[in-house]
Amino acid sequence: MQQIINFIIRNKNFLLSLLLFSLAFVFTVQTHSYHKSKFINSANFLTGGIYNSVNNFTEYLSLKSQNKVLAEENNRLKMLLFNSENKKDSTYLDTVSYTGTYKFTLSSVLKNSYSGVHNVLLLNKGKDDGLKPDLGVISSKGIVGIVDRTSKHYATVISVLNTTSKISAQLKKTNHFGTLSWDAKSSYFVQLIDIPKIAPVAKGDTIVTSGRSSIFPKGIPIGVINDFKLDAAENYYEINIKLFNDMTNLEYVYTIENSDAAEINSLLNTGIDE
Repeated sequence: MQQIINFIIRNKNFLLSLLLFSLAFVFTVQTHSYHKSKFINSANFLTGGIYNSVNNFTEYLSLKSQNKVLAEENNRLKMLLFNSENKKDSTYLDTVSYTGTYKFTLSSVLKNSYSGVHNVLLLNKGKDDGLKPDLGVISSKGIVGIVDRTSKHYATVISVLNTTSKISAQLKKTNHFGTLSWDAKSSYFVQLIDIPKIAPVAKGDTIVTSGRSSIFPKGIPIGVINDFKLDAAENYYEINIKLFNDMTNLEYVYTIENSDAAEINSLLNTGIDE
């Protein structure tokens, strides 16, 4: 307390001047409308800037939760999109998967490998969330892989960047299809083989899933043709595909379940034709 008193005594002239200046300022603002309006505008500008900065900082802190909300909304829209399109599309009658109903489940990627030859992802959803082997996995940009194994709360996914991965894919502009695989040379490119040389192939063409299995619906984006050549027998193209997905940077993915997959696979495996 004594230190405060000593401070006031030492600086009494300055403090008195500051007090008088403050009183004069207040009286001037209160008695002159022009000065009052200028003061209010300046105060609003200052407080507005402070509130804007605080709001921007708060929004930055909430980005992760906002991203999750957007991912969940994308999940709902994908279910509506694919199920409605499948009912309307009558141009692909030999695709058994179109008879099914697709369920999309949002998952977070807990671990992702992409530098080996047998790369896998680990998801934060498992059996308790409805996941099981052989479900397709995609992101908002395109194909990611296929569910391999599941536990109660987790699942592993065979990435498209896995030399054992084999997925049916086709040219978007035609129905020419082949097999999508990976040569382990780059995390940005996969390969499409068995496309016949009569197919109209061109650099920049889009490649999508063919729908010729119960795993992926037809039309899931994969990538674009980067370059191509004929195989040794010159009967089929070997095509290098630049992926739409950056497989080194995945946070949220969607698993796809075809509710008719078991019936379809059973029918195909037994060879029964009804």
